[in-house]
Amino acid sequence: MTICLSRQSFILATFALLLSSAYGIRVLPRTSTDSANLYSEYIEAPTYVNGNQCRNPVKGSSFSMCDPSIVHVAMTLDSKYLRGSIASVHSILKHAACPETIYFHFITSVSASSDLGEVVRSTFPSLSFKIYPFKNEGRVKQLISSSIRPALEEPLNYARIYLADILDSCVSRVVYVDSDTIVVDDIWKLWSTSLTDSRVIGAPEYCHANFTSYFNKEFWADSVLSRVFEGKKPCYFNTGVMVMDLGRWRGGDYTKRMEGWMEIQKQRRIYELGSLPPFMLVFGGEIQGIDHRWNQHGLGGDNVVNSCRSLHPGRVSLLHWSGKGKPWARLDEGRPCPVDHLWAPYDLHRLHRF
Repeated sequence: MTICLSRQSFILATFALLLSSAYGIRVLPRTSTDSANLYSEYIEAPTYVNGNQCRNPVKGSSFSMCDPSIVHVAMTLDSKYLRGSIASVHSILKHAACPETIYFHFITSVSASSDLGEVVRSTFPSLSFKIYPFKNEGRVKQLISSSIRPALEEPLNYARIYLADILDSCVSRVVYVDSDTIVVDDIWKLWSTSLTDSRVIGAPEYCHANFTSYFNKEFWADSVLSRVFEGKKPCYFNTGVMVMDLGRWRGGDYTKRMEGWMEIQKQRRIYELGSLPPFMLVFGGEIQGIDHRWNQHGLGGDNVVNSCRSLHPGRVSLLHWSGKGKPWARLDEGRPCPVDHLWAPYDLHRLHRF
């Protein structure tokens, strides 16, 4: 279920979509959880079940994430963006035709893994998921260089580089999404994207963007370094939404390749933006292009404080508040951007729901 929008009607049409149930899903009555812990501010989500057209996976002790019918989704969890992560999971379940066939993989800091896991479990009691403490955190801290925004220097921001090592070996494909995203379409459509010609990653590409601006003059002046793009036509892509073939990633040892560029950055400083440039250096020009409707990014203002963005006209399947501004913060402050009201229906925070 996607949206086709003109500039005049996109908000009205999108609200109609958000208020409707996804096809084939029966929504059971909402109940609240009264667990007396730090995270009791989240209410229990509705229970979403498979429609008649779905293959029902075996639940309970016999359930296996290695079941080939499972759709795998990965994201990071931390206390700062927890509210966004909860809303994102909620949106994925709401619009999935077969929500019980989705398995979530949450990467957390080692110290917070237990508490955050309890939040997810109490908010989504029937959710299939696994918590992975990010054990590469120490190594990543040694490789991280300063960025234009402190949030981009957090070790968890680099966890997507290590998914092939973190997730179980039987997981050969995963959809990675950032915590500041909302999905308004069936995630299976994104998951099933064909990655042709041995492509490792699929993502929307933006070839109108100035690709050279993502690296500094020292990089482009060094013929050895800049040769990495020789014979390619690299385009900018946002790493907040990716389809990843983990089998091919493991076979190509891409984690080591990216760490190699991070080590060069530490020594010579060839870019300014966190974990994005290593992805562009390794995969630029070799991305499987996906329809732009799967990442309407920049809704957070693209690093400009209090700047509101509009959706691009056309179909919308995923909204992404990349940038400084987050919808929950702007709503709480009473200064929301118009697009923030599209995030609000998925908010499960007990005290600040709109």
